[in-house]
Amino acid sequence: MPGLIRSKIHFLIATLLLAGVAGSTALAQEPMLIPPGVEVLTLDKAIDLALINNRSAKNARLETEKSDDRTAAARTHLLPVFKLNAGLSKPLSTFDTTFEKGVFGTSPSGPIPNEDTVITSSLNPTAAIVGQLQQPLSQLHRIKLQIKQQEMAGEISRAQLNATEQALVNEVKRAYYAILQSQGAAQAAEANIKLYRELDRVTGEYVVQQVVLKTELMDVQTRLAKAEYELLTVQNQWLAQREQLNHLLGRDVRTEFAVSSGDETALAVMRETDLVSARERALANRPEVREAKLRIEQAKLDKRIKKSEFIPDVSLTVNYATTFSYSNFVPRSLSGVGVQVEWEVFDWGRKKREVAEKGKSIDQASNSLLDAESEVLMEVNTRFRQMQESRQLLKVAKLAQTQARANVQMVTYKYRLDAVLLKDVLQAQTVMTNSDYDYQKALLTFWTAKADFEKAIGESK
Repeated sequence: MPGLIRSKIHFLIATLLLAGVAGSTALAQEPMLIPPGVEVLTLDKAIDLALINNRSAKNARLETEKSDDRTAAARTHLLPVFKLNAGLSKPLSTFDTTFEKGVFGTSPSGPIPNEDTVITSSLNPTAAIVGQLQQPLSQLHRIKLQIKQQEMAGEISRAQLNATEQALVNEVKRAYYAILQSQGAAQAAEANIKLYRELDRVTGEYVVQQVVLKTELMDVQTRLAKAEYELLTVQNQWLAQREQLNHLLGRDVRTEFAVSSGDETALAVMRETDLVSARERALANRPEVREAKLRIEQAKLDKRIKKSEFIPDVSLTVNYATTFSYSNFVPRSLSGVGVQVEWEVFDWGRKKREVAEKGKSIDQASNSLLDAESEVLMEVNTRFRQMQESRQLLKVAKLAQTQARANVQMVTYKYRLDAVLLKDVLQAQTVMTNSDYDYQKALLTFWTAKADFEKAIGESK
């Protein structure tokens, strides 16, 4: 009778372990069931949401809009300048103006005035308004250079926006892949818990019947507790990763969603990439390189603007002035048109030194471009090698996982034939669990390396 009972135990345990192997295999191929009403968030949708709603990306876009406003403001300097100055005052004391006899000449009736005349000012409030229209002439060349320089600053802002968006896309991919990895780990942990709970129930029944030792039950219970702890850890990690992704998407961190795993094989395939063409794409697409080139052009424009200061500032002016409540001898209005010239004849060599400084800034910008190109090429090379390594690591992890599953099947078969002990079967199950975890980790490493490589070559998505 005990032999029959033990055979039943062997059969039940073998069935459970084989079901665990099959379930673990299915986890790698089938997506997790998604509760009804929960948003299914694909990677492309997550990237689109982040580019629209992420607050850092919004601030970068606002910076480009601010640059456009500055450029539009700079263009207004090409147009005439209208100035209006007005003043209203209340005299606190009077003043006398003396006109000597005959100061304005002599008429047939006598000198004008015919005697010394004193005019006392009034204490009534007085006002004066002066209007001026000024059209730059020689300054137009400098103003156009300044406008072009501001347009270059706008291009730099857009390059910085592109860099911000590329970094954001990389962060979203990393966060999304981490959730996928945690999701797969949680599914594997749940499968292990289901297996150990059933083993715990069956082994407990047969301990009561004194068919198996109590130590075997304690071993199963220890493994069950460890599996439950691992599941809790993975679930907490998954919750934190989901909050982080919601934050990157610029929405409430409490938003519920589920990720779409898709076809794991398709995600893990590494396309054949020519390193030489990847370098060329990086130099053409990376915003850091484009920004460095724009900095050189900006420095050159800055030097030309500084040279233009040697040219005198010549402006066409139209002036008009009018007064109110002044004495009658003060003209009521004045108007005139003319040319205004402003020129610093001698500057003690200041402008020459400033031009020399701008020339050195051009050299610095050129050096920064060479540094940027060198850093981009090194990053592309590094990310390419890391992707190659992660692909090979994924291949090794996949083979180890397959071997571990085959070993569980073999040990389970031997256990049915009384060739191995229960602890050997449980040890094989532990190895298979660890191999599943290593595969999920290797898969995340590959996904992350792939995302970093795509960012290194300047891909937007």
